[in-house]
Amino acid sequence: MKFLDDAQLPKRLATQLNQLNHDARHTYDLSLGNRTGDDEIARIADQDGAVVVTKDLDFLDAHLLRGSPAKLLMVSTGKISNRVLLELFEAHIALIVDALHQSNLVELNQSGLMVHDA
Repeated sequence: MKFLDDAQLPKRLATQLNQLNHDARHTYDLSLGNRTGDDEIARIADQDGAVVVTKDLDFLDAHLLRGSPAKLLMVSTGKISNRVLLELFEAHIALIVDALHQSNLVELNQSGLMVHDA
């Protein structure tokens, strides 16, 4: 699965997702880096068939109102360490991928996954 990780998530997340046999990029790797606007991130993800991974509620609003980004993984863990975040992804990656095949909107929190009908 393809992922595009938003700026407020650690770049190591993209590295980890790649190590778990997925195709992941971080906004840092885009031409404008972490200054890339939300609309451009959504456009790139939609063009590439990638899931936007973010904590930014603006992406949720755009997804619900405009359908872009087409696929969204909301990270709603609250304030946790990068280590704990990476452990959550590693523990749940198979479920995350399955959920994103079923729904265009999935939420990861400290308890696990929520699949939304959107």
